[in-house]
Amino acid sequence: MPSNDYWQFPAIDPVIFSIGFVDIRWYGLAYLAAFAFAYFWGMRQTEKDPNWSKEQFSDLLFWGFIGVIVGGRVGYTFFYQFEHFVSNPLYLFYIHEGGMSFHGGLLGVIAAMYLYARKKQRSFLQVGDFVAPLVPMGLFF
Repeated sequence: MPSNDYWQFPAIDPVIFSIGFVDIRWYGLAYLAAFAFAYFWGMRQTEKDPNWSKEQFSDLLFWGFIGVIVGGRVGYTFFYQFEHFVSNPLYLFYIHEGGMSFHGGLLGVIAAMYLYARKKQRSFLQVGDFVAPLVPMGLFF
């Protein structure tokens, strides 16, 4: 009978290390690396694009951070833990139990970009053109 070992994923501990009761997780480190890259690359873009100042980009980045974090958590809760949410709506805030979803984060960032564009009277596509080069490395991490 053939072996199914090739379907086995490696058992990687999600926690890198702990400091007291705080766990530092790989997923959190990936978010931090993605945010750092977005900051670095976006600041470089502002030097070349006269339509964007460093302050405008900083505001957009803040909106994007909120969008990815809130969207990721809400998406995880609604897509994967909806039963928990229905029985206890405060489950949404149980961040110590972990749980983020890519597609929720994506929807959160799209919403943040839309709201930013609307508030700053820019087109959504203009904001999207500025954000697009920041995305691939975030997805990599």
